Amino acid sequence: MTSEEIISFVDALDGVLTLKPAPGDGTPEISWGDTFFYYAPDGVTPTASQPFATIVTKDYPGDESSRLDRPGAFRVNIAAGKDAFIRWTGHAPREPASAEVDPGAADIVIAHPVYGSLGWLAVVNPGERTQAATRELLRDAHHLARSRHERRTEPTAW
Repeated sequence: MTSEEIISFVDALDGVLTLKPAPGDGTPEISWGDTFFYYAPDGVTPTASQPFATIVTKDYPGDESSRLDRPGAFRVNIAAGKDAFIRWTGHAPREPASAEVDPGAADIVIAHPVYGSLGWLAVVNPGERTQAATRELLRDAHHLARSRHERRTEPTAW
């Protein structure tokens, strides 16, 4: 899977706002070239929520273990929820992993090297082994983001 294939897949889900920071748009330079997916059916960037998935194309300070400085490397980061996290990692987000995993290994679903304790999963360069799982996890993350949005925007009954 290419990053563009992933972007097209997520863009086709309902209510998705895709942000691609670039020079001149007021975003921090470090985010340029990356992609952020929000559930925002009104097309406005939510101020009270994080993206449900991202694609990063470079190492961030403190997050160099995926070695995204390699040519063509990128990582999909997905907030697919606790159940998906446990299913893919074998442990709860705040529990230690039972085995060491190379965060730079391509085409495997892993706990995010920095945000795994918050339940985020990651895949470096999804390929043949993980393309179906990546799509499933992105759908799960989208569903959870939509549910959170609906709870937040639902009128309060008195």
